[in-house]
Amino acid sequence: MTIDGNSLTALWWAVIFSGIYHGINPGMGWPLAVSAGLMEQKHWALPKALAMLALGHLLAMLAILLPFSMMTVLLQWESEIRIGAGMLVIAMGCYLLINRRHPRILARVHPSRLALWSFLAAMAHGAGLMLVPIYLGICAIGSSEAGHLAARTLMGNNIGNALVVAFVHTMTMTIAGGIIATIIYFWLGLKFLSKTWFNLDIVWAISLILVGIFGIYSTYAGH
Repeated sequence: MTIDGNSLTALWWAVIFSGIYHGINPGMGWPLAVSAGLMEQKHWALPKALAMLALGHLLAMLAILLPFSMMTVLLQWESEIRIGAGMLVIAMGCYLLINRRHPRILARVHPSRLALWSFLAAMAHGAGLMLVPIYLGICAIGSSEAGHLAARTLMGNNIGNALVVAFVHTMTMTIAGGIIATIIYFWLGLKFLSKTWFNLDIVWAISLILVGIFGIYSTYAGH
């Protein structure tokens, strides 16, 4: 299966926009960065907290994407795995629509352990799963490749793709969340945050379902 330039560009934009969306979503942790900065009353505390959140999010993305990158079975079952991944993401979205409660384990993590909190939050909310159908589309295999050479090419290229996808996604997430956190920290304050808190849980769940549908559609469409 090959992938044309327009489809590949669209998939990379999906990686970027999903990162921006994750960054805007307060459930991914930027309010914790604001709180850390205000409590410590030091300007460096805000970027430090954002860096820890980014590290945890990046590790969560890699924990989901790297196993897929090392599956040489993709050579034979690429379409089936892409469809299965899409269905898994749809199922996660449906679950989050039904169950609106946030995982209790997140409340038990000490506020100073932002990287651990970010990792668990991304895993619990299916942030990594959202990238799987997009990532598999980016890693679509050329039909001319076969045998051990294809397996080696797949392993090398797809591990690299997994790293790039995770880094690009995390970078855009951090920039988006960092902009919001900086505005609130320096100008609006925590009181504004408490009064204007917004919940994106329903939008998050629906976006998972849409990404899953997109992944299945792109597989059937040959992208």
